[in-house]
Amino acid sequence: MEKLLSEFSIGLFFWQTVIFVLLIFLLKKFAWKPILDAVNEREEGIRSALKSAEKAREEMASLQSENEDTLKKARLERDGLLKEAREIKQKLIEEAKNEANKEAKKIIIQAQETIESEKNAAIVDLKNQVANLSIEIAEKVLKEKLSEDKAQMNLVKELVKDVTLK
Repeated sequence: MEKLLSEFSIGLFFWQTVIFVLLIFLLKKFAWKPILDAVNEREEGIRSALKSAEKAREEMASLQSENEDTLKKARLERDGLLKEAREIKQKLIEEAKNEANKEAKKIIIQAQETIESEKNAAIVDLKNQVANLSIEIAEKVLKEKLSEDKAQMNLVKELVKDVTLK
């Protein structure tokens, strides 16, 4: 029985080996290639996705760098515009102050001229009034003095003396 078992074991081993080789051959021919192709295709897809992801990451870094540069330029331009606007504002304020000072000086000069003119007119008017008052007073005094004939003659003689002396 041992011999039979040993032959059976050898025969079983043989057939198992044949079946195994046949199974490997069949698997290689029909299943292994499609499985390997699917694995290779999947591996290639993963590589492609990794390359795309790397490329996208590089593009994002590039875009981020460009955005930062654009922001820096925009900030510099904004700062320049603000500085220019401040300078224009300051210049306009200075011009307005200068113009206001010129106008104020003109107004002061005109006011001084007007005051001087009115002062001179007032002085002339006052002189005229004083002259008129003096004449009226002199007239009244002379009328009173000259109401007598003798006083008139004495006044005429004095005036004649003054005229010849000069």
